[in-house]
Amino acid sequence: MSKRFMNSVKKSGQGLIIIFVLIAASCQSGKDTTNTAEVELPPVGEDFFLEITQPAGIDFTHSIGDEHLSNLVETVGGGTAFLDFDQDGFLDLYICNGAYVEGLSTGEKPSESLTNKLFRNKGNGKFEDITASAGVGDMGYGMGVAVGDFDNNGYPDIFLSNHGPNVLYQNNGDGTFSDITKKAGMGGDECSVGATWLDFDKDGLLDIYVGNYIKFDPQYNLHYAPDGFAGPMSYDGESDRLYKNLGSGKFTDVSQEMGVFNPQGRAMGVGSADYDNDGYVDIFVANDHMLNYLYHNEEGKEFRDLGIPSGVAFNQMGEATISMAVDFADIDGDGWIDLFVSDDGYCSLYKNMGNGLFAESSYAAGIASASGQFVGWAASFIDYDNDTDYDIFKVNGEFNHLFGQEDQLFENVGDGKFENVSLERGKYFRQETVGRGACFGDYDNDGDIDVYITNLDDRGALLRNDRGNLKNWLLVELVGTTSNRDGMGSSVKVTAGDLTLTAQKKSSTGYLSQNDPRLHFGLGDIEIIDKIEVTWPSGRRQVIENIEAGQIITITEPEAI
Repeated sequence: MSKRFMNSVKKSGQGLIIIFVLIAASCQSGKDTTNTAEVELPPVGEDFFLEITQPAGIDFTHSIGDEHLSNLVETVGGGTAFLDFDQDGFLDLYICNGAYVEGLSTGEKPSESLTNKLFRNKGNGKFEDITASAGVGDMGYGMGVAVGDFDNNGYPDIFLSNHGPNVLYQNNGDGTFSDITKKAGMGGDECSVGATWLDFDKDGLLDIYVGNYIKFDPQYNLHYAPDGFAGPMSYDGESDRLYKNLGSGKFTDVSQEMGVFNPQGRAMGVGSADYDNDGYVDIFVANDHMLNYLYHNEEGKEFRDLGIPSGVAFNQMGEATISMAVDFADIDGDGWIDLFVSDDGYCSLYKNMGNGLFAESSYAAGIASASGQFVGWAASFIDYDNDTDYDIFKVNGEFNHLFGQEDQLFENVGDGKFENVSLERGKYFRQETVGRGACFGDYDNDGDIDVYITNLDDRGALLRNDRGNLKNWLLVELVGTTSNRDGMGSSVKVTAGDLTLTAQKKSSTGYLSQNDPRLHFGLGDIEIIDKIEVTWPSGRRQVIENIEAGQIITITEPEAI
């Protein structure tokens, strides 16, 4: 813009230049150019989900590290997590960012310093950036985040999966973290994407499974021109890693001896849950352009890939898809957890038949036809309206280009059917963004599930749920003693009259992200819960009776008798 033009505008009056600046800002390409000075939170409205990112004090714009989306690695990140890092009862927010990396980035190096961010929940609906004081501003090329209390000290630790060396931050319990990656022996130097904490051998210590993607070669760029750059099958895959927790802050790689070493894997989202109710946590790996893995835990001694015989390696048409996210939930109340896998097409909803087999039902459920025009990334089962069943929130965005797409909300209407209610649940669902990771949780402790979404090379979005708590609810926090402190791998059953709800405590959820560590149960009109049954990884079973709805309850594993 010329100085002559600016001078002429100034002469015409201060009001005009203010209007001009506001219009210019609104015409930007979606980048976060706003000033996050103190702004009042908007009142509760008629929409279920209301975007409140700026008023809530979240000043963050994801970056791919340079000016243009120019390679496969830049399309992948980043993840985000809800965690209560300071144990004050309110969920804080951690967000991964990209970085300028020599040999990967091709454009101008950004003038600002790119780091991950930690925002502390102030307890009044707003957040503050405490990244520097907490010491968690990793400057690597961030992909995903997995949160777990690996040292059982009562404070959650943070694992970061990066393109390049990974990072393990140990929570010191005083508002700060220490980088103990080298001591832990789990840095690696691969292109890690998803990761999940689990206690696979039930020794009371959280282990971690890290999903690795491709061996990126910046010298290779043979591709179909409209794609923009070479795809995942142009590069060799990389084996995932399983690190066993040895205690004292040290881990060892047991990938080969435990049967999960596969040098041609291309992992995206990974998750862990006990799908066959045998008491041992299993692992699902959503792979890009190839069959998915379902590693069955053989009583902590080894894993066997049962993806093909179980029916979850391919979609309903027998195809290997661009699988992104995976989540687990008992969507039909039969006591067996089902799976949802997002991809670049019709997605897959795998119903657990209870005999080690799954039936893919995306089309029959009403999800396939509504998803076909989108590229699905993050996806999670949540009961957004507290009506006692799990719905699906799916984040969308183009793969090879920075083209936006609308996110989707599928409501569980019973009998295995879901209905796309996105446009009826908020103006937000009319926005087109390039979505990637997302975390779900009750950040304001009002009883319903809120959402934070990371958008590729753009500002993220905090969606406050304003109407879910019109129905009753319960949040359950687990504290393990003999079992791991987080209670990862526990099963919780809530019974009220004829209603039975079952959930498992799990680590990473959806795509590169982690949800509220507390288990959320929508209860509809129920005011009194008959009983809560907890089956801990240690095998202990605990029953609590006559619990009022509408509260956050902490359940501590009983000591051995």
